[in-house]
Amino acid sequence: MSGFLFEQIIFGPIKSRRLGISLGVNLLPTVRKHCTFNCIYCECGWTQTHEIEKGFPVATQIKEALEEKLAGMKKKNALLDSITFAGNGEPTIHPEFPQIVDFTIELRDKYYPDAMVSVLTNASKASDPSIAMALLKTDQPILKLDAGRDETFQTINNPGIDVSLGQILSSLEAFKGKAIIQTLFVKGIHKGRVIDNSTDEEVDAWLEHLKKIEPRLVMIYPIARSTPEETLEKVPFERLMEIARKVEALGFEAEVY
Repeated sequence: MSGFLFEQIIFGPIKSRRLGISLGVNLLPTVRKHCTFNCIYCECGWTQTHEIEKGFPVATQIKEALEEKLAGMKKKNALLDSITFAGNGEPTIHPEFPQIVDFTIELRDKYYPDAMVSVLTNASKASDPSIAMALLKTDQPILKLDAGRDETFQTINNPGIDVSLGQILSSLEAFKGKAIIQTLFVKGIHKGRVIDNSTDEEVDAWLEHLKKIEPRLVMIYPIARSTPEETLEKVPFERLMEIARKVEALGFEAEVY
């Protein structure tokens, strides 16, 4: 499976499972996926290289494209729930990410003051103070946590940079009370090994981390599109609901998509 890539800076709006009517902002080059992770379930396909290349759209180009789209939507009285940083990989690797967040908030306030500014991130850059500060400015910093154990993290998320689950957790804990945690539960076989982050053992370890992170919301979801690792299967909805109830028992809000 080669993966799906966005061909423009601004895409949508689309109807999102998690975010409602969402206007996407792709900060990454369009020729291939650029990410610090190589998740076995990613709809964009495998990460071919973790080298940060040239070819990122510049901040002024992004601002012009976003304002043109928002102005056009406003003129048509189109609805909008979220301006969402997503796209062809990890948005926080863009070298001008903090500046881009600032002007996105300004444009949101100008055209759609009731809409949210959201970021879908794997949290690999959240240890950088400038990135963390930018994420905290957004309405919905949505940070990935797919594993409770480092071995599972290394297998499912397969980071292309030198980072451990412990380092990711330290960054997430710094968002205490403000982060939205997104977790994709999946099972299958990868490189001859059985993968399942929805077992009781895995979920219990994951729940222990949530206690320290204190998320304001936990988004729980299964795979919904084709995956680069073709053996992967959906975790049943009933199991996802069981996991959500365990999250709620800790006092945190949980939603299953």
